[in-house]
Amino acid sequence: MFRFLLSRLVTTVPVLFGVSLLVFMMLHLVPGDPVKMMLSEFQTSPEQVELLRSQLHLNEPLPQQYGRFVVNALQGDLGLSIRSKRPVRNEIAENLGSTLQLAASALLIAIGIGMPLGIIAALKQHSWLDIGPMIFALSGVSMPSFWLGLLLIFLFSLRLGWFPATGGGDLKHLVLPALTLGLGASAIIARLTRSSMLEVLRQDYMTTARAKGLNETIVVLRHGLKNALIPVVTIFGLQFGSLLAGAVVVETVFARPGIGRLIVNSILAKDFPMVQGIILFTATAYVVANLLVDLAYGLLDPRIRIG
Repeated sequence: MFRFLLSRLVTTVPVLFGVSLLVFMMLHLVPGDPVKMMLSEFQTSPEQVELLRSQLHLNEPLPQQYGRFVVNALQGDLGLSIRSKRPVRNEIAENLGSTLQLAASALLIAIGIGMPLGIIAALKQHSWLDIGPMIFALSGVSMPSFWLGLLLIFLFSLRLGWFPATGGGDLKHLVLPALTLGLGASAIIARLTRSSMLEVLRQDYMTTARAKGLNETIVVLRHGLKNALIPVVTIFGLQFGSLLAGAVVVETVFARPGIGRLIVNSILAKDFPMVQGIILFTATAYVVANLLVDLAYGLLDPRIRIG
């Protein structure tokens, strides 16, 4: 298991290197002078422009800038926000808890709805218990998150008054944003769980387990579900990254504090150091989530770990 873990950690190094390079180049690929774009809303002198360029080390050669960027990032230093004059990592830390709470809640909703629907649809193939969940899944995949969020606000907030429409705070403020993110992800999980379960149910070892006289529930849960989960686990990792990305839209719709809303405000304010820091942090979190998925593979199927 240690060698398996070590091999997966080694493969993440070039990925993180590529991510850092792309994030660094983002500032230099922007058409025009990024410093003048940051200061476009202010009356500035050439000396002030050069001062900011010097503070951001944009007057140094590109290799030296990238080396400084990597060394600082490894130490947790993502620079200073142009807008707030505070360290970027502090701004991210203050907003991270809200986004993680939203993403984790949405993932739990997606798993809690998607997996049971997928299992039922596979066990009752070609019946209304199969067609109904698949129609739901198709609707969930096709529905934009911002439209679903507005629909939930209209129904549960304006019409019924059950939940607040905007803001953050207690669990009531979390319900509608988490449902908005979770319902779309549950549709994807339901479709994959169904297809994976259908493939497993046709295997010979399932027939053998039934021939031994085992209860159908035990056959499905103990022998079928564990093997069907292997491809589904992939979606868990990918969906976590998608949920972090989807938080940009949902947090804006619900005026909820978090990383997503922070990056939108930073883009509007042309706060490039903040945008760089958030993108690097989010991409690193996505890579780590996929690393955890690889480790879960090894636990679910020892053949993958041995191979």
